[in-house]
Amino acid sequence: MTTPALLPLSGRRIPTLSPGASSFPHHRATLRLSEKFILLLILSAFITLCFGAFFFLPDNSKHKRFDLGLEDVLIPHIDPPKEGKHSSGQVVIHGQGGHDENRHREEEESLRDKIRADHERALQEAKEKLRKSREELQAEIQTEKIKVMEDLKKKDTGPKPLPPVPMPKVVGVSDGEPPEADAKEKRDKIREMMKHAWDSYRQYGWGHNELKPIAKKGHSTNIFGNSQLGASIVDALDTLYIMGLHEEFKEGQEWIEQNLDFGLNVEVSVFEVNIRFIGGLLAAYYLSGQEVFKLKAVQLAEKLLPAFNTPTGIPWAMVNLKSGVGRNWGWASAGSSILAEFGTLHMEFVHLTYLTGNPAYYQKVMHIRKLLAKMDRPNGLYPNYLNPRTGRWGQHHTSVGGLGDSFYEYLLKAWLMSDKTDTEARKTYDDAIEAIERHLIRKSNSGLTFIGEWKNGHLERKMGHLACFAGGMFALGADGSPDDKAGHYLQLGAEIAHTCHESYDRTVLKLGPEAFKFDSGLEAVAVRQNEKYYILRPEVIETYWYMWRFTHDPKYRKWGWEAAQAIDKYCRVSGGFSGVKDVYSSNPTYDDVQQSFFLAETLKYLYLLFSSDDLLPLETWVFNTEAHPLPVLHLGNITLPGSEPAQR
Repeated sequence: MTTPALLPLSGRRIPTLSPGASSFPHHRATLRLSEKFILLLILSAFITLCFGAFFFLPDNSKHKRFDLGLEDVLIPHIDPPKEGKHSSGQVVIHGQGGHDENRHREEEESLRDKIRADHERALQEAKEKLRKSREELQAEIQTEKIKVMEDLKKKDTGPKPLPPVPMPKVVGVSDGEPPEADAKEKRDKIREMMKHAWDSYRQYGWGHNELKPIAKKGHSTNIFGNSQLGASIVDALDTLYIMGLHEEFKEGQEWIEQNLDFGLNVEVSVFEVNIRFIGGLLAAYYLSGQEVFKLKAVQLAEKLLPAFNTPTGIPWAMVNLKSGVGRNWGWASAGSSILAEFGTLHMEFVHLTYLTGNPAYYQKVMHIRKLLAKMDRPNGLYPNYLNPRTGRWGQHHTSVGGLGDSFYEYLLKAWLMSDKTDTEARKTYDDAIEAIERHLIRKSNSGLTFIGEWKNGHLERKMGHLACFAGGMFALGADGSPDDKAGHYLQLGAEIAHTCHESYDRTVLKLGPEAFKFDSGLEAVAVRQNEKYYILRPEVIETYWYMWRFTHDPKYRKWGWEAAQAIDKYCRVSGGFSGVKDVYSSNPTYDDVQQSFFLAETLKYLYLLFSSDDLLPLETWVFNTEAHPLPVLHLGNITLPGSEPAQR
């Protein structure tokens, strides 16, 4: 469909005139309308005065009189002095009797004189207006417009300045050069891949959410409301910063300062906008100290709050940034909200409360936690669907992959981010993982450990690429596990990493499929055609990085480098990087999308894998589910509600 050309205007866009169209007729029509408007205004004033004289003059009981030494009184129609009640129910204290009739007539005549004077003045003003030229009328209208705008500006003081808060301790935000020459060479290659992805987006998709690298144009999806919010810019900022690509970072910052506008009439995913935009902006703020990122994050967060206006406080999946109207995905079970979406807000919202002093963000996410704590869980498992109207579970489907994954991740990371004081979050995580181990984690016939999906009392022996993040999660949560099970969970993380590596190694392209099965003699292999694609996902590389940090086993760098080479060989095109539709085909077709998370996560985790451990150390940074690093909040004596003193 052809749309009118658009021009930016204060962050918004307006249609331009078609070529050759004259603006003069429109200008003249504006003048005619302005003159008519003034004449109508004068006529209405005249009619109002006439009606006022007609209705109010005969009845002086409606007017207040002020007598020296007396209280204000209402003059009644009837003469006898008494207390009474008007039909409206208003109690009126009538004045003293015996008022002089001459005084009444004088007051009435005085009022008539006043109305006549007002009438004469209005007519005189109207005559003066009609004598004025069109240009003079236009100048008067413009003056009035300016006055109104100035008055509005005086009333609109703008957003309140954010309270000053101490910047959390930030260490290890740059450098991280590895001592090994081989690792340094590979890290430089990853940086070059990032530069190619960014430069291609800069050239062909700038300002759009994502890039179509084959078609060499911008791309967007319904999770961003098909608007140009520059998702790839916001998602990539912290990766650019830690890689030392400061010119590119500055380009992104300038675009955000000048163009990022959240006042659009668009419907966006609360979850995706939170993890990519709020997470990305907060990380950019903490890394660089640039205030604009904090301010933009807070502006967006305020737009998301109406999504929580549901009977239960469980937020809608989507919200209109302008109207605040929310709704859920049509395909979700009976209008349900999704566990991984409403359960993946805690990290960002705690930081928002810390930075703004507004407790609403923290209260929203704590309300969700407390509501879930009261609910029955089948077999101790959290179903993926919860109805925000009724507060009841939807379809009993539990997954550590899509629809469930980051809910569990954020329980663990809430504890880590609180400097291990949020023991409630840690206990909830431990209980959930125990149920997952009991019901979802199995070994294949050849000994591969996998995480299946629970559907209506049945275990489906299929694991998604998204679930591969869990290897890193188990390793990250090993320290602090109950019953001295740290070694057990580190080993479980290693087993998941091995299984996910097998899913890559058993393909032609050495890139992992979207999902893979463990039955009918097939193991770690995709069966359906619609599960054979690879869209530049990061979860397997994420687990390699966590396992490297905790074990320094060289196989994780080896596996990561295999994945990096495969991406560079099969996904790289002249216009960026594209996903592929079949990892089992030696001649795959492209999906023609460079996902924003490729810049935010995949390339960042690869870069960190070949960096030294003092770049973003895990003791002081916690990564959100989009790989945006947020600092641990060492709150000291200041504790957030629901937290307990750290047990060390």
